[in-house]
Amino acid sequence: MGIIEGSPSRKSSSSSSLETSPSKSMLKVLLLIVCTNILTVFLLSSPSHSSLNLFSSLSTPTPNLTTTTSLLHDLNSTLHLLSAAQSQISSLSRRLKVSNSLSESLLVELGRFNLANNNNPSEPDPNSGWRDELFGELKLAVGPHDLPLGHSPNIGSDKLYPQLGHACLHHQEDLIQYMTYDIGGGCPSDELFAQRLMLKGCEPLPRRRCHPKSPKGFIDPAPHPENLWSIPPDTSVVWDAYTCKNYSCLVNRARAPGSYDCKDCFDIRAGARERARWLRDDGALDYGIDEVLRAAGTVRVGLDIGGGTGTFAARMKERGVTIVTSTMNFDGPFGPFIASRGLIAMQLSVAHRLPFFENTLDIVHSMHVLSNWIPDVVLEFALFDIYRVLRPGGVFWVDHFFCVGGQLNETYVPMFGRIGFRKLRWNEGRKLDRGIEKDEWYLSALLEKPRT
Repeated sequence: MGIIEGSPSRKSSSSSSLETSPSKSMLKVLLLIVCTNILTVFLLSSPSHSSLNLFSSLSTPTPNLTTTTSLLHDLNSTLHLLSAAQSQISSLSRRLKVSNSLSESLLVELGRFNLANNNNPSEPDPNSGWRDELFGELKLAVGPHDLPLGHSPNIGSDKLYPQLGHACLHHQEDLIQYMTYDIGGGCPSDELFAQRLMLKGCEPLPRRRCHPKSPKGFIDPAPHPENLWSIPPDTSVVWDAYTCKNYSCLVNRARAPGSYDCKDCFDIRAGARERARWLRDDGALDYGIDEVLRAAGTVRVGLDIGGGTGTFAARMKERGVTIVTSTMNFDGPFGPFIASRGLIAMQLSVAHRLPFFENTLDIVHSMHVLSNWIPDVVLEFALFDIYRVLRPGGVFWVDHFFCVGGQLNETYVPMFGRIGFRKLRWNEGRKLDRGIEKDEWYLSALLEKPRT
């Protein structure tokens, strides 16, 4: 009803505007004429002749119109005034051209200046973003530092900025504590504190000028291949940061009550569950290494994300494949244990950009770590990063990716589709150890980076 009733009033207002438009047009014309006359008066004016005199001489009736001499005099005066006005206009035109030329030159120079600044930006303030002014070891660690040989074309600067995680700006007090020590002396026993800083996003941490604590009575590790499946001596680890104080405690943790990260990973003895991983392919969620290698083709080097104690890398090493294992020391010496097996351990969180060149790895594997506990945006960035480091034809082995309810089809299947992998294998299955009512799911997949 409101629309129908309002229609006539709009029509009436539009018709009235049409009726008044001619009068408005007339006013505009009159205003234009007045402005034109005023401009003409201004242009025809000169220091020695007034425009009022000109118009008065033309408009005032001549007492004696028969006098030819007087008429010629008036005409000559008018011609003189017009000539002077024309001269002024020519002068103004020349000045305008000169002004335009100067403006164009200034704009060109300004453009060159901006281009030079963009190609050679000024060095950023190293202290910007910090709540308080930096001092001491932290200031030295953050930098920047002048390059001894001056400007480096490889860096594009004459300064060197040490690497430091951006989120460190939000944890300045913790970072000051981390960087407080005796230079050249022993580092504080703060492994757990440092790892928590990394997990908060302060990754990488700044370097320090101190010596970390060494294990007492250190014994050389066992030689290869014995080291792959032997538990190292307790004297190979500094146990300050962990609940367990020896490997026997960690091995027996599998049968102890409570929840622990990678609870049975340290038990690599014959017959243990960890020892049997990836040796059998059940055609469903559990893939076997040999079956994956046959499907993947040439596999020489790769990465295991969140690889626990390095058993995946150990099985791959038995097959001539070099695997780098990323891990964190969550209440256990995961990194030292991997290294004791003659494998490569890397302390790297899941939020960190993978430190590998593009198109270089044959395989990337991840079991449990990449799952629904990671924010969707962070997870998608991580998947694209995996795609980046894989070579064309390289494979991403998704091993027991965990999610709940409708997350799989609503969130993760579309996400994997956006990355651009080609499916070689894809298996979904219920996780039933906590009951079917939990509606928990696993996904295992073998995804290939396209060759073209």
